[in-house]
Amino acid sequence: MSQLCHSNAVFASGFMMKTIAITQATYLGKYEIHFLFSDQTEKTIDFSGFLNRSRNPMTRKFLDKALFKGFQVEFGDIVWNDYELCFPIRDLYEGNVC
Repeated sequence: MSQLCHSNAVFASGFMMKTIAITQATYLGKYEIHFLFSDQTEKTIDFSGFLNRSRNPMTRKFLDKALFKGFQVEFGDIVWNDYELCFPIRDLYEGNVC
């Protein structure tokens, strides 16, 4: 599993705090997913580098596109197979998948 997953992320912007959640995730092909966040920000992320660099067999199994496409958005977060694979929302919002 990647880092600890959260159902939403809180960002500080000046004196304002805003909670960000994933409202929609659309599979685009290969290992790319397009995200729509609760503040209407959109981001397309290519997970191929992360999956190919991983040495963990539990992560590498998601190189199987049938498994990779099996994600769901639950409670404002994207998850695969009951949290077998997930990412911090803040990282996805910023487009950072290491």
